[in-house]
Amino acid sequence: MTLDPLKLPTPAKLPEPVEGSTPNPPKLPEPVEGSTPTPTPAPRLTRARLADAGRALPAPPVRIVHVGAGAFHRTHQAWFTARASDAADWGIAAFTGRSPDVADRLAPQGGVFTLVERGPEGDRFEQVGSIVEAHPAARIDRFVELLADPAVAVVTLTITEAGYRLGLDGTIDLTDSSVAHDLAALRAGAVASARLRTPLARIVLGLAARRRAQAGPIAIVSCDNLPDNARITRDALRSLADMAGLGYALDTASFVATSVDRITPHTTAADLDEVEARTGWRDEAAVVAEPFADWTLSGEFPAGRPAWDTAGARFVDRIEPFEQRKLLVLNGGHLVLAFEGLLRGHTTVADAVADPACRSALDAFWTEAARAVARDVDTVDYRRALIERFENRRIEHRLAQIAVDTATKLRLRVQPVIEAERAAGRDAAASTAVVDAWHRCRRAGLIE
Repeated sequence: MTLDPLKLPTPAKLPEPVEGSTPNPPKLPEPVEGSTPTPTPAPRLTRARLADAGRALPAPPVRIVHVGAGAFHRTHQAWFTARASDAADWGIAAFTGRSPDVADRLAPQGGVFTLVERGPEGDRFEQVGSIVEAHPAARIDRFVELLADPAVAVVTLTITEAGYRLGLDGTIDLTDSSVAHDLAALRAGAVASARLRTPLARIVLGLAARRRAQAGPIAIVSCDNLPDNARITRDALRSLADMAGLGYALDTASFVATSVDRITPHTTAADLDEVEARTGWRDEAAVVAEPFADWTLSGEFPAGRPAWDTAGARFVDRIEPFEQRKLLVLNGGHLVLAFEGLLRGHTTVADAVADPACRSALDAFWTEAARAVARDVDTVDYRRALIERFENRRIEHRLAQIAVDTATKLRLRVQPVIEAERAAGRDAAASTAVVDAWHRCRRAGLIE
């Protein structure tokens, strides 16, 4: 549901209702002489209230379970699903990762939220209804119940690189305290499994229940910025399952590789206030994103999938070149701007890319990164488009938001460039400079 911006009202009149606003808003009380009128708060956005207002977003049946229901999931997978030609057949049950906050915001709204598409010239508002259940990660009972349901065909993940608990060799780190805890809990059985800490262990538990229920095949779709994310997800789940005595859990699961892209800055209180002012609804789960969105997928969906291609997703036989370009050029470039920008006192990507010193470091890194990318995908136009996206000052993509879990990100996004340059007999000066900037940020206390 797309909403046009609401024109500012004249002082003497209530705002005219716009698409998505509450029709026939109640009259404001007459102000008492000498008093300041108290503004009437906008009604909370809910699926039921939208229906009452004649703007129904019917809840589709749950056929997708998502793990890691943060802002990016809402601006990306949930948005693509809502825009698919068969959206009425594909609802999402979303489970949070580390914090229950998103579930606490989404659940009272019936899963509905507003996406603010923030372009260089203005904002566009869209209400998205593909999420029909929102739960904290602690609701393992509901998670397992859904994965054992034959109607559920897809599990998607956005748990960040750190959420996979990988060691330096790219396999699951069995010395990690949470992984060790969950492995012991899976071995101990159902009661202990109710206290699982990691998303991968919860998925193993759910897949085991599905297999016992003979609920049929299912596709596992990692949407995180990991190279070869399908294989990494499969191998990590296989290691957990085998060591827990649940090796059968993955027998009917397929693993789909993806490359995802949409800049999604942190939503601020001012953003929520703007949504209220412009749409007439108070939405505590609103998210902001750039207009650009990209999704490339490769793999089998044995139980079906939404027609994401009708919403702009790309299905390919070989994902590696797209994945490599995204990780090294875009994500690696973000690290350059984050470290160099923080050192120079900047706070956003737009600020950093406008600084000649930061831009020089970015261009130098990109020259090396482009050589590490397969030649059958374009990097010249891709880099030009990235600069336009980075320069969008209305997207406050904060450098501090990028500069988290930086050791893992460097290993995945910069180290491959260093290795490729040195293998070709070059000194990798620009990519090693990124590591040096990271060290300087740490010493200055700018990042953890």
